[in-house]
Amino acid sequence: MKTLTALVLGMLTMAAGVAAAEPAAAPSFRQDVMPVFFRAGCNAGTCHGSARGKDGFMLSLFGYDPSGDYRRIVSEMPGRRVNTAVPEQSLLLLKATGKVSHTGGKLFDRDSDLYATLRHWIAAGATDDVGEVADVAGISVSDTSLLFDKAGGESDLRVTARYTDGSTRDVTALALFGTNNPSVAEIDATGRVTATAAGDTTVFARFSRFTIGAEVIVLADDPGFAWPSPPEHNFIDRLVFDRLQKLRIAPSQICDDETFLRRVTLDLAARPPTVEEYHAFMNDGSADKRTKKIDALLASEDFTDYYTAVWAELCRVASMDYTGRGDSHKPANAFVGWLREQVAADRPFDEVVADMATAVGSTNVDGQTGLYTMLIHNYNLDPKVMAADFSQLFLGVRMQCAECHNHPFDRWTMDDYYGFVSFFTCVKRKKGSDGRDRRVIFDPTAAPAKHAVDGRPVPAKLLGVVEPVAGDGDPRRALAGWIRDPSNDLFNRNIVNRLWAHLFGVGIVDPVDDFRATNPPANGPLLDGLAARFAEHGRRIRPLIRDICNSRVYQLSAEPTPSAVGDQRQFSHAMLRRLRADVLLDSIVAVTGVPRSLPKAPKGTKAINYINRGYGYHATGDYVLDTFGQSARKTVCACDTKTNPSLPQVMHLLVGDTVSPRVHTAATNGVLKQIIAEHSSSEGVIEAIFIRALSRRPTAAEMETMLQVVAEGGSPAGYEDIFAGLLGSSEFLFNH
Repeated sequence: MKTLTALVLGMLTMAAGVAAAEPAAAPSFRQDVMPVFFRAGCNAGTCHGSARGKDGFMLSLFGYDPSGDYRRIVSEMPGRRVNTAVPEQSLLLLKATGKVSHTGGKLFDRDSDLYATLRHWIAAGATDDVGEVADVAGISVSDTSLLFDKAGGESDLRVTARYTDGSTRDVTALALFGTNNPSVAEIDATGRVTATAAGDTTVFARFSRFTIGAEVIVLADDPGFAWPSPPEHNFIDRLVFDRLQKLRIAPSQICDDETFLRRVTLDLAARPPTVEEYHAFMNDGSADKRTKKIDALLASEDFTDYYTAVWAELCRVASMDYTGRGDSHKPANAFVGWLREQVAADRPFDEVVADMATAVGSTNVDGQTGLYTMLIHNYNLDPKVMAADFSQLFLGVRMQCAECHNHPFDRWTMDDYYGFVSFFTCVKRKKGSDGRDRRVIFDPTAAPAKHAVDGRPVPAKLLGVVEPVAGDGDPRRALAGWIRDPSNDLFNRNIVNRLWAHLFGVGIVDPVDDFRATNPPANGPLLDGLAARFAEHGRRIRPLIRDICNSRVYQLSAEPTPSAVGDQRQFSHAMLRRLRADVLLDSIVAVTGVPRSLPKAPKGTKAINYINRGYGYHATGDYVLDTFGQSARKTVCACDTKTNPSLPQVMHLLVGDTVSPRVHTAATNGVLKQIIAEHSSSEGVIEAIFIRALSRRPTAAEMETMLQVVAEGGSPAGYEDIFAGLLGSSEFLFNH
């Protein structure tokens, strides 16, 4: 009897111990169990969260469909995947702890909190949540900026989740961590940040559908560093120099007048300075001559042509054929003509985009309707493609990932995606006045987009907003109103970042059309400052470009200081930028004075104004533009314009028909012949060639070398060789 009593008491004691070890309330499937799958990587894209699952088991990517996940976990393979009678025998636990074969390997130990949560949930009956459960509304980190005075320093980052019912929870142990640059700072699975080398980067934490970053700066071990206190021209210099001083990077000196003149003329007019412009600028002794030059270029027809071309390229304007898609010659000309009118008038760019967004009418007459035929080169207007392209082009947000699941690296959900698609489901195209024309119309009977998971209609709603837009009629009016809102930072930051990248060769956010939490700006205050100034300027492009070009930062030399040799993202010196294909071709024509015809284009058409007017072997319509990376306008991605050098480019410059024949023509009956005739000395001819080709005078060493070339080759052959050599040089091919 005593033995039996002792046994019963022992069992009761064990039961009490188990009850004490486990929380009285069963874990919530959505709040407790789903985060375990997230932290362990079970619902990642490389595991069961892939589109087809893994080894016969599928979960929604990062848990965007908890109801479906519950059904697949509990109802598929009853009694095996989840064994409520003997929780320890559940495959969920056996595979995760490596007790049975698992492709993903061992994920956690039996004594871990992750194991305890899953076991307790299964032991409690593996029930689903009943009623409304508070969802994660956002996350925060304990430090948004970490500063280490040397490599080797450490700091712990804590992550807190905020829920829709107002509650908060420390989710550090359930979050995932990463770094954008492990060579500067690493972060481990517990959130501990370790400085590895001097520089700056961002570490980030992700929980549920939210990602947040923390800036990390590791100072260089340079006790002798002294900030040079360079003069500041405007707010841009202050914001850039504040960052450089914090990083112990000294900026370069300001560039000389010759370099500035060539740089700004190429950037604003898409051509080198003329000889007359060179002499006028160099002979101008006024202190504000750079400002006056910037103003003159911004007021020029060349600027209007260039910036029209940039946006026409991004809007994919092409004139392909007469298939009735509305993208043939007349509609293309109408769209480009309309864009040019907006740029020429320096119209607020939000109004330009708003007019395109709400456009209706004939593509032959109403140029702004071209957005709905050029952006999508297809017989049917797909609202999903239209929404994704519009978002990427004008907001800098790549939403495509959210079509099938919540965005894995940003805050956008499937609801955000389909709500934005619904702005464009009402847009239709129908036949117009002739075979080329298409009429863009609003269809009031069109239904909103349907959610891919449950098929429910998702009314039109703006990005980052919970509730759908109000009112009846065309929802694009609400979209246009949002675009015109001066406080719309998605729009403001995207446009100023694109302008900055055009003038510096790299964006503050890069790629320029990929704003997301895991791709933060290199200098957040600079981006915010530019966006605020853009709004102050009434969102007009010219005043902001004037601010940027007048800054000392824009006018810095390309020669880095010793502390800036490794800097590629903080704008401590000018970057070498290979000219765009169209700008390069126009520059060769301008310098040699020998025109070049473009396929199916009117005589005298500049390459920057060229529109592909037919299908053919060449993606852009011209083989030279193809060779040098001109955008074929296949997508709205800024990456379609390529400026990386290649062997075919070198061979074309050496033996192709773009440079050598033009130089020979210039020597026999053109500008080079005129230069030789106008100068009595070889030194004068060589100097004139340098000014025409490179917008600068030769150095003493260069002059000595060139005089030898002339002595050996004679005239005009020697001068022809010099001219051709300069046009094929890196200095000519690059803006610097």
